[in-house]
Parts: sequence; structure tokens; C-alpha cells
Amino acid sequence: MSGPEVVERAVGAVVGSAVGDALGAPFEFGPEGAFSARFPTAGHGGEMCGGGGWDPGEATDDTQMAVLVAESLLERGGLDPQDVFHRFRRWAAAEPKDIGLQTEAVLGSGDPWDTAAERHFRVNQRGAGNGALMRAAPSAVYFARAGRDATMDAARRLSALTHGDPAAWEGTAALHELVRVALAGGDPVAAVPDTLRFLHRDHRTRYAAVLSPDWHPGLATEFNGAVWPCLGSAVWSLRTTTSYEDAVRAAIDLGGDTDTVAAVTGTLAGAVYGARAVPERWTSALHVPLPGFTGRTLRAPELVEQAGRLLDGGPGSRP
Repeated sequence: MSGPEVVERAVGAVVGSAVGDALGAPFEFGPEGAFSARFPTAGHGGEMCGGGGWDPGEATDDTQMAVLVAESLLERGGLDPQDVFHRFRRWAAAEPKDIGLQTEAVLGSGDPWDTAAERHFRVNQRGAGNGALMRAAPSAVYFARAGRDATMDAARRLSALTHGDPAAWEGTAALHELVRVALAGGDPVAAVPDTLRFLHRDHRTRYAAVLSPDWHPGLATEFNGAVWPCLGSAVWSLRTTTSYEDAVRAAIDLGGDTDTVAAVTGTLAGAVYGARAVPERWTSALHVPLPGFTGRTLRAPELVEQAGRLLDGGPGSRP
């Protein structure tokens, strides 16, 4: 897994996720088809419209948390879960515009980093949201060269920082593996059956249902803020379209948790089609505020640079 094509796909995954997030944010909790109703013709511009409390091109908590994961991996030279958690906690304490209810409860609990999510899940029995899936693009790139077992294990460990339900761990592990396949030039949709074999047996059947070729989002039994339909919707959006732009449009048009579904879709579609497939009219407005970190705001060029460093700095990237 080397060469300019891999870099192109890695940048596509990281930037593609952020773009999907920012595009989908103004349509969150809106009806199906709202994006295409407002922008019926692809390529005509204006889609980074802002709204719903978001400025045009502003990324949400999805990408903000993803950046924090990326910066921890790069600065610590690998996965340091305690460091990631403390960055999350600092960010949450700065009152970002948006934060998932479950994530907020875990980060604000005051419990130790290695027990906070588990304690929350034990009390509430609700921990299978998509809040770990949404931030997985940087870690999927970082661990891709380490192979399937390593990348899936890292996904589970990162997910467990805020989500106590193993279902969320397995969904994030599946996304990591599908990105690994795409970065290597493979077809992540075709890789779904093999990926399912490496999920924990207790969760295989449920993921097999939402990742099946005959599943579509209309068959979802939960709101797409849950991890299963979120991942299923992202794979469906990739499977039923032929470009990055069309995949992200399809994801947002599903309605509901549009920023996260589009971020996950953007991760996969960006990894498949590469950075050049992400429209410049979308990346030019993209910006990622980081509450709690001295007013920092990242833009697309910084995410491009970060993606390259993640690919080069991860385990298995050096001889």
C-alpha cells in the first residue's frame, strides 16, 4: 500500500468526511429529499449554504472530534487512549455548538477515562449511537497500513472511549476495515462479506442485515443516529451511486442525522474516488473550529497535510 494513488485516497477519506459533515449539517433532522429539493442539479454551486446555526462550510462535532483524534495520533506517535479522551473532555468543556447527548454525558461525568463510557452504558443501556463512527476517518487512514486486525482493534479501542455498547465498537471496526480496503485500491462494497467475518459473532447478524445488497435505508428499524443504519446508509449511498458527489448527495437526501451519515459516506466515497473527486467549490468554504484549543480553526489545506502525515506516520508505514 504505497504510491501517490494511496495518498490521493487517504486525503479523499479525511477531507471527504469533513466536507460531507459540513454539507449535511444545515439539513440535520430535516425531511427526506431536502438537499436535492434545494439543489436539484449537481454541479451548479451554492450547496455549502449554512443554516441551522452553522456557517457556510462549517464542520460540526463530527469533524472536530476527528481532528482531535488525528492530532493525538500524530503528536503521541500512536494510539494513546487517555490522551484522546482528555482532548475530547477539554473540547466538550468549551461548549461546542453541537455534541451528542451520549458523548456529552460520558465526557462530563467526571469518571476516569477508562471507565466513563462503560459506566454510562451500564446505567443507561444506550450506547450504540453513531458518535464514534463519525470521527473515524483519520484513525482509519493512520492504521490502514498495519493490516486488518490492527486497524479493527484500534477502531474498537477508540470507539470505547465514549461508547460503552460493543455494537458501536464493531461498526467502527467495520468502517476502518472498509477504508483500509479502499486505500489499497480495492472495492469496499465487495469487501463487506469478508469484513463481516471479522466482527464479533454477537454482532455479525445485525451488521449483515444493514450491509446486505438488498437493504436500503427505508428498511431501517432505528433512527439513523444509531450505528447500524448509519453505517448501512453510508454503504448504501456508495453502492447505489458512481461518484463522490452523488454518494454524498444521496446520503444527505435520506434526512435525519444528515451530517453524520454524510460524513461516514464521505469517508468511504473519498477513499474510493480520491481527493480530486471532492469538488473544490465545497472544499474552499470548509473550516473546522476547535473549541477549547485557543481559537484554532483548520481549513482544507491543513486537513490535506494532516491526511498525508497520518498515512506516513501510522504503524506499518515504514520499512
